[in-house]
Amino acid sequence: MNPETPLDVLINLTQDKLDEAGRVLADLAAQRREAQGQLKTLDNYRSDYTQKLQDTTESGVTASNYHNFRHFIATLDEAISQQNRIIAQIDIRIEAGRQQWHHEKRHLNSYETLKTRQLRQLATREQRREQRASDEAAAGLYRRLRQPH
Repeated sequence: MNPETPLDVLINLTQDKLDEAGRVLADLAAQRREAQGQLKTLDNYRSDYTQKLQDTTESGVTASNYHNFRHFIATLDEAISQQNRIIAQIDIRIEAGRQQWHHEKRHLNSYETLKTRQLRQLATREQRREQRASDEAAAGLYRRLRQPH
């Protein structure tokens, strides 16, 4: 087995960084799905309470109950706004995570290209060495066969 070269070390470290960036992105995507689910729940509550307020006002409602409904809906509106801000912040982190992932991927691709080039050069050198050895052996055999005994 060939010993690990400095380039192999760079490739392994960069692959680890790329994997970590992928895990971070997956975690952020999960956070966003969860936050989006919470936003949907808040939107549903708001729709339900808006409908309850409308139904209640049609059948008659006290000023106190009307105020309580409006206050609760305003609280839901604030929670919805806050949840939208949370989602926006997660989206910013996701974009930064994507950029980091692409950065690491470019590095990895560069190192792998260098490794491929290095392996090709080694293979070419080895092929030339083998060809030289083969040529020398053939020339030696030819010389021996041509020499009088």
